[in-house]
Amino acid sequence: MFASTKHGPSRRDFLAAALGTGLTGTGPARGGCAVPSGRCYRATKALIAITLDLEMSRNFPTWDQTHWDYEKGNLDTATKRYAVEAGRRVKARGGVIHYFAVGQVLEQDDVGWLKEIVAEGHPVGNHTYDHVNVKARQREEIQFRFRRAPWLIEGKTVPEVIAGNIRLAELALKERIGITPAGFRTPGGFSDGLEDRPDLQTMLLKMGYTWASSKYPAHPINGTSREGPDDEVMAGILAAQDQAQPFVYPSGLVELPMSPISDVTAFRAGRWSLDAFLTAIRAAVSRAIEHRAVFCLLAHPSCLGVVDPSYRTIDMIADTVRDAGDRAAIVDLNTIARQTKRGQDR
Repeated sequence: MFASTKHGPSRRDFLAAALGTGLTGTGPARGGCAVPSGRCYRATKALIAITLDLEMSRNFPTWDQTHWDYEKGNLDTATKRYAVEAGRRVKARGGVIHYFAVGQVLEQDDVGWLKEIVAEGHPVGNHTYDHVNVKARQREEIQFRFRRAPWLIEGKTVPEVIAGNIRLAELALKERIGITPAGFRTPGGFSDGLEDRPDLQTMLLKMGYTWASSKYPAHPINGTSREGPDDEVMAGILAAQDQAQPFVYPSGLVELPMSPISDVTAFRAGRWSLDAFLTAIRAAVSRAIEHRAVFCLLAHPSCLGVVDPSYRTIDMIADTVRDAGDRAAIVDLNTIARQTKRGQDR
């Protein structure tokens, strides 16, 4: 249930208006975009990406579990099974999932599950080795693991640790899985992406990455009500979709933002019910289709597997895109990056 504001429109009236027009007024009506630099994606159909970060999440599967902060890549069996099955379900509907792996998981004895994902045609990108904060300025800001065991990075500067962690994940994927990472996603999302860090843009370009997924637009989220967002919060989430459109930084690095609302934000910060989450995601995907824009789901098998064991989120997105016919397609982020760059070069 979504509560209407006292003097505002009903939820049905609000959603109809939100899906039919741009909300921010800062971008064009079709595929609106409000970014400080570069050009945004424009196309004849909506591009919908389903992305799953392969890492463990604090508070899941039980609320008291926080030790994952120190072993983000130690995926449990349930998380790996969920990741594999999600890929199968999306492939059966003609799409792909873009995964991002924390390199530490490749220390585990069995990586057959990840090889299966790759064999099914799903790309796997770099999510650093230890889930490090790439914007860290101080050593204690890099990662919980290094705060507890600082000797692991002794003698290295912060930039050296970050660059080395990215490269280590890359090497692990090549050694254990035999693949080159399909792009780079920063652990955590930043409301301004890498706009304020041209040094990180340059670093990634020098390392061979042509695109990064680092921006997660700010949006409102209400308290801890399992009823989910009211109309005002929902309006903010949908408005943030304009800020989640791909663009190119002045450096030439392509930015592929993550679209609100993520599963961890909804279920950890908001304590939403699954139905509330599904309503928000359905509205955002439908809006993207209506405006021929991009939507990029940010989710985690370690979270979804607990709150959505029947894959309702994954199935709903895939079915919504299928029902849209030639107005939309499920694609990987490489495809979106190429089209964004192509549009910028015109």
